[in-house]
Amino acid sequence: MKPHVLILRTAGTNCDKETEFAFKHAGARTSLQHINRVKKTARLSGYQIIALPGGFSYGDDLGAGKIFSLEISLWLKDAIKKFIDNGGLMIGICNGFQIMVKTGLLPDADFIQRVTLTDNDSGRFEDRWVYLKIEDRKSKIEDKKPEDIWLKGLPEVIMLPVAHGEGKFYASRDILDRIEAGGQAVLKYCDAHGNDAAYPLNPNGALNAIAGITDSSGRIFGLMPHPERFMFKHHSPFWQEKESEPFGVRIFKNAIEYFK
Repeated sequence: MKPHVLILRTAGTNCDKETEFAFKHAGARTSLQHINRVKKTARLSGYQIIALPGGFSYGDDLGAGKIFSLEISLWLKDAIKKFIDNGGLMIGICNGFQIMVKTGLLPDADFIQRVTLTDNDSGRFEDRWVYLKIEDRKSKIEDKKPEDIWLKGLPEVIMLPVAHGEGKFYASRDILDRIEAGGQAVLKYCDAHGNDAAYPLNPNGALNAIAGITDSSGRIFGLMPHPERFMFKHHSPFWQEKESEPFGVRIFKNAIEYFK
């Protein structure tokens, strides 16, 4: 059977259809549900993957993803804990990543907020393609290594588009150091060769250039770039100049293949 993906949306979510298409294209069954419907039953046992797509949930009126995060904490906390304990995968893209960190699903999946995503240093909405370096986290950890799920099989440097006004990854130095040491900072902004880069290649001023992190298991993944917007090679701005694998496809296929 195909893995079943729950895609949660609410007022202001606007990347839900693209995320649903991406998972279907990768070979999954999907269920696109409004948070209010899921809150009524709080049943997640029929799903293997939960996706929180991009957009501007509730207009980001109290900060990006804040209201949605409160709904999850108040209504779905126990169900999500059970879902994670049973081996489910979760992905949060852009606004979904903001929801995850404010819910406390990342970096530790314990519903305690330790990091945030805040206003871009530029003070404006940033909408462009960026280079991203995939960190070799397994080389950093000597004892229990996280599973390589979402980014498996991708080259060291990939390209994806970003589109956000509050994408700066921010945390205290001790939390940043712990995330780095634990191999959880899996995706970083860079130049075309994988080197550290400043604005505009780091579009928001993220500390340590962090564009995406996982929890310690590797099963919960949040990222600011939009993999669902690079599903075909002609989505790339360079598609006529050079052959490029649509890197977004691989991210979604990796989640499906995990359950196979």
